[in-house]
Amino acid sequence: MIRRVGETPEPGRRYTRRPGAYVLLPREHQVLVTWYDDGQNPELQLPGGGIDPGESPITALHREVFEETGWSIANPRRLGAFRRFTYMPEYDLWAEKVCTVFCARPVQSKGPPTEEFHEAVWMDIDVAIQALGNPGDRYFAARLAQKLIKSEFGA
Repeated sequence: MIRRVGETPEPGRRYTRRPGAYVLLPREHQVLVTWYDDGQNPELQLPGGGIDPGESPITALHREVFEETGWSIANPRRLGAFRRFTYMPEYDLWAEKVCTVFCARPVQSKGPPTEEFHEAVWMDIDVAIQALGNPGDRYFAARLAQKLIKSEFGA
């Protein structure tokens, strides 16, 4: 069973299942996140997005991270998954988003994001835990912060 976060699905509303791959990209005590601002729905997000038909989650992850941040990544490791029910205005779609979250190493910035309305931002992980736009992203950022603290102090 996959943990549900956020709003409870509305009875009688039809939701389209949307699998996606998202990533935490730590560097010291910071993470690389995406600031999305289309002028209507600004939000701080983990880089990532929808998995296209026939595409593997890892391939989608590399593609989405590059599109949204301009960075290449290496060594993605699955941390877990969550699902949330939400309206996606850019697609005019009510979706059940099934979000698989990874942790990976940011390798190199190849330039600015290629996807419209996105900006790559390095942020202190403790700030990101509070500022990320959905509770699933915040949950996995908090778990990563705990792991970083344990490894730093040898616990």
